[in-house]
Amino acid sequence: MDVKTIRESAREKMKGFCRLCNTCDGRACAGEVPGMGGAGTGAAFMENLRALASVKLHMRTLHDAKNPDLTVELFGQTLQAPIMGAPITGASYNGGGAISELEMVTAIVQGSAEAGLIGWGGDGADPTMYHSGLEAIQKTGKGLTCIKPRSQAAIIERIEEAEKAGVTAISVDVDGAGLVTMALKGQPVGPKTKEELAELVKATKLPFIVKGIMTVDEAIMAAEAGAQAIVVSNHGGRILDHTPGAATVLPEIAHELQGKIKIFADGGVRNGTDVLKYLALGADAVLVGRPIMQAAFGGGTEAVKTVMEKYKAELHQAMIVTGCRTIKDITPEILY
Repeated sequence: MDVKTIRESAREKMKGFCRLCNTCDGRACAGEVPGMGGAGTGAAFMENLRALASVKLHMRTLHDAKNPDLTVELFGQTLQAPIMGAPITGASYNGGGAISELEMVTAIVQGSAEAGLIGWGGDGADPTMYHSGLEAIQKTGKGLTCIKPRSQAAIIERIEEAEKAGVTAISVDVDGAGLVTMALKGQPVGPKTKEELAELVKATKLPFIVKGIMTVDEAIMAAEAGAQAIVVSNHGGRILDHTPGAATVLPEIAHELQGKIKIFADGGVRNGTDVLKYLALGADAVLVGRPIMQAAFGGGTEAVKTVMEKYKAELHQAMIVTGCRTIKDITPEILY
């Protein structure tokens, strides 16, 4: 299965919902929320890609980094690269429903695992979304779960379900507080205080991740609340119009917290070189979202694996021509 075939299949199955643009930058689908687009003008969606595109790299070829080692250790898992399948829900109302929620999340979690990586399950207005993710993780044997910022009791209930399913780590995507789709379905979500975060961290012995951090002060709050990791993310630009891109705010967050907690990043990742850029800006690992959702529609588990293998190969090549022997060698020094 090749990427061209996957894209053609996905374009047919997602017809009327996703255009599978040659450059997936949010221009064609701006304002389509629910749907595949960014909020309002789509500026925040587009800014994720623009911010990454503005990052330039030093090309170096006089060195001995001939066969880079991409492996990393993360929450007790050895990954073949610091790349993860992002938590995605909404196969029906965002993607058109050609595949079920369970089929989509299984493709993401299982396909990521088969590529030697790890995938996330997500949460949404329909309870089957969250439980589909847990089912996929349980079958695969590893995976992270992400819970919407519901009431404390509702989150703790889902944490307990996740622990029984054997998830690797638990996350709450606090940026989901502004999701239109949750509001439309009558699901109460909202911001969390530092004290509420601390309560959630204490509710599990598993690693706890706060997803949706875009400022230094909130990154510090998450760390002080006991979180083991954060995800620098503007929720793909689907929550608030006119935010900066994740690549713009990541360096100052990493400067403050790198080495103290794990820092992940997502938003606008379209190839392995984008992964390299996020790592050089301070991320410990990178989440890939939209491309693997499209892959799940285009060919299920095998397609997600194919796309993830492509990202790994592109990262490997980018490390060679920037002189990076290992992931630890990917530092701001490779940036122009």
